[in-house]
Amino acid sequence: MNTTIDKIQQSAKSELESASSVDEVKSISIKVLGRKGLITQFLRNISALPESERPTAGKRANQAKKNIEVLVDETIRKLETVSTAPDDLIDVSLPGRPSFAGKLHPITQVTDSICDIFTRMGFEIVEGPEIESDYYNFEALNFPKNHPARDMQDTFFVSDEVVLRTHTSPTQPRVMEKQQPPVRIIAPGKVYRCDSDLTHTPMFHQVEGLLVDDNISFGDLKGTLTAFVHQMFDEETGLRFRPSFFPFTEPSAEVDIRCVICRGKGCRVCSQTGWLEILGAGMVHPAVFENIGYDTDRYSGFAFGMGVERIAMLKYGIDDIRRYYENDLRFLQQF
Repeated sequence: MNTTIDKIQQSAKSELESASSVDEVKSISIKVLGRKGLITQFLRNISALPESERPTAGKRANQAKKNIEVLVDETIRKLETVSTAPDDLIDVSLPGRPSFAGKLHPITQVTDSICDIFTRMGFEIVEGPEIESDYYNFEALNFPKNHPARDMQDTFFVSDEVVLRTHTSPTQPRVMEKQQPPVRIIAPGKVYRCDSDLTHTPMFHQVEGLLVDDNISFGDLKGTLTAFVHQMFDEETGLRFRPSFFPFTEPSAEVDIRCVICRGKGCRVCSQTGWLEILGAGMVHPAVFENIGYDTDRYSGFAFGMGVERIAMLKYGIDDIRRYYENDLRFLQQF
C-alpha cells in the first residue's frame, strides 16, 4: 500500500513539473485529489487493509495529499508569474526614465526673496489670520466705521464684523498688543479684494513691514526701502517717494522705481513716464499707537506694504497678473 501512495505522489509530481498551463495543473489536481481521484479512492479502500496497517496507510495518504496540494499551488503561481512576466519585468538595459522634480511657484520665489532681504536687516517674519475681524483690519489701523477710506479696500465681508483681510497690516496691531518696542516685523501672506483685471486678482499676496522704536524717522524708512530696492532689482535702480494718503500712516508716500524695462526712457510698460509704482509707505499714525497703548511722545515708527505679484511682474517683465494663476507649465517653468 505504501508503495502505491509513493507511486501516486511521484507520478503527480512528475506531471505537475511538466504542466504548461494552469488548466492542465487543475486537471492533474482533480485526477489525484478530486472526489473520484486516486488518493480519495485509496483512502476509501483503507478498510480492506489488515487492521494493523490502516493507521500507517491513512497517515501516509493524508501526508501525500498535503504534499500534492502544496505542489499544485506552487505550480499555479509559477505559471501565472510566467504569463504576466513580459509586462512586469524590468529591462535593465533600457535608459532610465527621468523624474521631474517640482519647482517653487514664481510668487513663492519672490516672497522668499523679499523675506530674505528684510530678515538680513533684522526683521522678524510673523503671520496672522486670513479671516479677520473688522477691528483689526480697519479700526485698529485708524479706519473708523463708515470712513470713506474703506472704499479703497474693495472688501469681502463674511459678516458685519468679520472680513477676508484686505491687507496683511492687521498683524501689526496684533503684534504690538503683545510686546513693547522695539518692534521690527514683516508679515507676508494672502489678502483678498473685490477686483479683477490685468493687474489685479481677487486673491493676491502682500508683504507688510513695521519698525517701531525710539527716534525712528522718515530717513530710516527711505534708507530701508532704498536698500531693499537695490537688493531686489539692482544697484542701478533709482527710486522716488511721492506724497500719498493712508489712514494708518502720516506722512504717507508712494514709492516708485525707475522702469526696469526702459531704464527711465519711457515705454508702454511705464506709460512713457519712466517710473513704476511698487509699494506704499509712511510713518505710523499716532492714532494707531494710541489704539495699542504705545507712548506717542516716546515712540515713532514706519510701515510699508507691497504686492508680491506687482514686484514679480516688474522683476520678470510680465504684463498680465492672471498668468500666474492659469497653471500653464510652459509659463511657470521659465522661473
